[in-house]
Amino acid sequence: QVQLVESGGGLVQAGGSLRVSCAASGSIVSINDMGWYRQGPGNQRDLVASITRFGRTTTTDSVKGRFTIFRDNAKNTVYLQMNSLKPEDTAVYYCNADIMTLIGAPSFKTYWGQGTQVTVSS
Repeated sequence: QVQLVESGGGLVQAGGSLRVSCAASGSIVSINDMGWYRQGPGNQRDLVASITRFGRTTTTDSVKGRFTIFRDNAKNTVYLQMNSLKPEDTAVYYCNADIMTLIGAPSFKTYWGQGTQVTVSS
C-alpha cells in the first residue's frame, strides 16, 4: 500500500558529496515527519536528520554543517545532501516517514525504506 524507495547511495572518497533521495508512493493521504537514519557495521540505527512537513529540521551533531535534509511535498520525497563526507559516515542509510493512508483508520503510521549503502573511502 505504501512504499519508500531510496536512491543515490554509492562509493565516494573522503571530502566528497552525495545526495540520497527517498520517494514515498501508494495510497497516501498525508505525510508528517520524514527522516534519515543510518546504521554502520555493528552499530544500532541512529537518527541523522528529520524534517517536519512545514520544513523544520533536526540534525544530529556529528553531521551539522555537512549534511542538509530537505523535502519536496509535491513529490512526497525527502532528500539528504551530504557534503565533506568522512569514512565514519559509512553506513546503510534508511529513510522513514509518518504517513496517513486511505486504508484503515485515519491515523499516521511509520514506514521505512529498504536502505541504501553509502561508503566513504579514506
